[in-house]
Amino acid sequence: MSKTVISSPSKEVTIGFGEPFVMIGERINPTGRKILAAEMKQGDYSRVESDAIAQVAAGAQMLDVNAGIPLADEPAILAETIRRVQAVVDVPLCIDSSIIEALEAGLEAYQGRALVNSTTAEEEVMERVLPLVKKYDAAVVAISNDETGISEDPDVRFEIAKRIVERAQDYGIKPEDVVVDPLVMPIGAIGGAGNQVFDLVRRLRRELKVNTTCGASNISFGIPNRHGINNAFLPMAIGAGMTSAIVNPLHDGLVQSVRAADVLTNNDKNCENWILNYREPPKEGEAAAGGREGRRRRRRG
Repeated sequence: MSKTVISSPSKEVTIGFGEPFVMIGERINPTGRKILAAEMKQGDYSRVESDAIAQVAAGAQMLDVNAGIPLADEPAILAETIRRVQAVVDVPLCIDSSIIEALEAGLEAYQGRALVNSTTAEEEVMERVLPLVKKYDAAVVAISNDETGISEDPDVRFEIAKRIVERAQDYGIKPEDVVVDPLVMPIGAIGGAGNQVFDLVRRLRRELKVNTTCGASNISFGIPNRHGINNAFLPMAIGAGMTSAIVNPLHDGLVQSVRAADVLTNNDKNCENWILNYREPPKEGEAAAGGREGRRRRRRG
């Protein structure tokens, strides 16, 4: 059973077969968010902090942290963002950058065992990212593309993922510490994209025995009512064996869909997490009345 353990100073999260699905909150990312980008560039992290708190309150077990702002000091901003986020929430983080200096600055600032997002199969990228992952005893997201780009052939994407897993072992990184992103293609452009990724996840799990993740919203890119597609896609991906995804936990119904899928796949043993989150509280007066009745029975006994 593959288990990828990620931690903060006070909390440990396991991405793994048979474990509850791990939702990685996506909102601490300035891409496409002009106000957030401007604030982070100016040293204002109030929105970062409130987004972190809101995502964890909604149900995210981890947070993705990205500071990719054009013409900004990304290493310094990413490190400070990580410090600010860790000061207000206790969940582990996924450190997200395509710039190696930013990744290292983030890893130096981070307290705990991080997930690094990410490496591709490009040789130059692996040679820079994988030693860093080993140095800081982190886990890493492996994205299934290489120098040729993203293949529409799922067999090619599988072989690329296999190459990264094997190269990671050359650096002393175990397969359980490689979380593969098989790349979700937009269903509006490729009608078979859903079935492709489900088949890929099953194969990655069966043959490479690795955990998987994805940017879940990619599936709905370019079509209306994206949340409806996303909320259906995630339970189906969980049923195929996907073990984590980068999501927006604030979207209506998404967290409940994931938790329901955990119940139906028996990843939520005895429905404990579902009951904890959705059991109706006793109506006003019922708890007190029940307590009095229990005391009467004990006295009569």
